Amino acid sequence: MPTVSIFYGLIVRMYYKDHQPPHFHVQYQDDRAVIDIETGDIEEGELPKRQLRFIQAWTEIHKEDLKANWELCKNGEEPFRIEPLK
Repeated sequence: MPTVSIFYGLIVRMYYKDHQPPHFHVQYQDDRAVIDIETGDIEEGELPKRQLRFIQAWTEIHKEDLKANWELCKNGEEPFRIEPLK
């Protein structure tokens, strides 16, 4: 599972040929969550509220990049790195 970005202790990854809807996986310490690219909402798992806000802000900023990476992964191709939240 390729790492797409790392910031504030959050590790963002995408699986190759993963199930719909378009999403990504986040790990923060012992917490893990699956985040919907369109809404920024948690599909499964959990994150602390502060880290969820960071992820949601980052998702909104990089939504088009995330969608492009989703398409790459869907086709079994390597996704590109996305700038961290600053």
